[in-house]
Amino acid sequence: MSEDLLDGGCEGAAGLAVYGAETVDAEAPASARGALLADDVPARLTRKDPTLWGPDAQAEAAVRLGWVDTFRRSRELLPQLAELKAELADLDHVVLAGMGGSSLAPEVITRTLGKSLTVLDTTDPGQVRAALNDRLDRTVVVVASKSGSTVETDSHRRAYWQAFLDSGLTEAEAGRRFVVVTDPGSPLAGTAAEMGAFVVLADPEVGGRYSALTAFGLVPSALAGVEVAELLDQAEELFAALGGDRDNPGLALGAALGAAATNGRDKVALVSDGTGIDGLGDWAEQLIAESTGKNGVGILPVVIEDPSSPGATGPDVLTVTYGGGLPAGAVPGGGIRAQVAVNGPLGAQFLAWEYATAVAGVVLGIDPFNQPNVTESKENTNRLLGTGLPVETPTFVDAGVEGYWFPGESQREAPLPGDLAGALRLLLDGLADDGYLAVMAYLDRFGDAKAGQVRPGLAAASGRPVTFGWGPRFLHSTGQYHKGGPQLGSFLQITGDVTDDLPVPGKPYSFAQLQAAQAAGDRQALAERGRPVLRLHLTDRAAGVPHVLDAVRALRS
Repeated sequence: MSEDLLDGGCEGAAGLAVYGAETVDAEAPASARGALLADDVPARLTRKDPTLWGPDAQAEAAVRLGWVDTFRRSRELLPQLAELKAELADLDHVVLAGMGGSSLAPEVITRTLGKSLTVLDTTDPGQVRAALNDRLDRTVVVVASKSGSTVETDSHRRAYWQAFLDSGLTEAEAGRRFVVVTDPGSPLAGTAAEMGAFVVLADPEVGGRYSALTAFGLVPSALAGVEVAELLDQAEELFAALGGDRDNPGLALGAALGAAATNGRDKVALVSDGTGIDGLGDWAEQLIAESTGKNGVGILPVVIEDPSSPGATGPDVLTVTYGGGLPAGAVPGGGIRAQVAVNGPLGAQFLAWEYATAVAGVVLGIDPFNQPNVTESKENTNRLLGTGLPVETPTFVDAGVEGYWFPGESQREAPLPGDLAGALRLLLDGLADDGYLAVMAYLDRFGDAKAGQVRPGLAAASGRPVTFGWGPRFLHSTGQYHKGGPQLGSFLQITGDVTDDLPVPGKPYSFAQLQAAQAAGDRQALAERGRPVLRLHLTDRAAGVPHVLDAVRALRS
């Protein structure tokens, strides 16, 4: 990291420090921070003023600002969590069935603090089956859904219920293996009562992506062995600074994000500095993308593997590092020149990024609490499950990889690609100077993990920001930005044949059918917007992933 980042100053409180934000704000045509202070935003936000984002957002904001001080109400959960841990002490394999805001924070918490948690946020039958076969006799399943109607989570619940019964447990014994986290009055709360499951009710005035310090983040983490009270302590210590005009790291970060976006840097590269926080970028990706990507504007988060990976910098990219300990200028290995660094304890990081995202929403003039385009792919999925998948003919077949090309508006007259290399080149050539490429892999994120290597390869070949998301997980994250944000994206969707399907108990479809419908519904939503979509279907996953990687590497030669 460049040492001159230190010249940008530092704002810190409660062990959390933000470096470089002042310089980013100063480079904008007008100071975002100055405007925020003139409007008394810090104090109004800590008072939960729902008028901050304008009249159109006021009704939504009025019931979505509980995250500001949810750390206080979450302390009421601590005795219940202690009782749950004691009651379930014989079950030491914790599985979390949840999507988006219900799974990303617990995954960061447990990875960072060295605790074991199996996160099930997929419809890939291979990944689901592997989870079901792993220590079932010692498993407790946390089923987490704010709405109580998330199709993926309901499918996981059904699969585990059937697996427990098939293993010889009675219904009463199976019910004891479930802990349900949901909002008061949700359909899932009623289902949990019928199952005989434990129920923990979440804070109803906190949206999913802001729920890290609510029951959604704390219940699975506590069952996995995390001392969650420490996270609440860290957030509470920071809160005291968030209403102030100075030494307010949340304000500094939010003003920098907003100023950069209004000054042409509307992509933010999220890079771990390797100092103790593992995976925060994946959580912040959802928070930023789903909160800001709407009404044709937004900030695109790009999660970078490590400081030496391609795609962390660019003329329209704000490069931000995060970590738990080292000051700015001390990233091991170097490799990047960051503009902003955020360092400090995890509980404070959660609250600071939530606060900063809400502040950036003020700067951008959007409602950071709604997600108007998320339901589109869900509706397409439900329709396709009823009517069947569309009949599609491959544009080309290359060594077991079927390619389906859906050209964007600007490429409709271009010749069709005849092979994998030509298709990838056509996709990259269509990227605008301010565009981005999103890779969406509807595969097994453990069994097919090497597919993630396409992101840095394509970033190096294109010189443009490239994101990577596992489907359908990203639908609850960057999926909102893809459809509601600036229409500058090009999309690479990767799907694969399923050799060993798994039924969804009580439903007329299998996991493979659900996964295929989700992929088809999403590419339909993108193609209807005139965006270029290349689908690569791997008829043999084991051979197909290396073949795609070879083709990506060849783009650079």
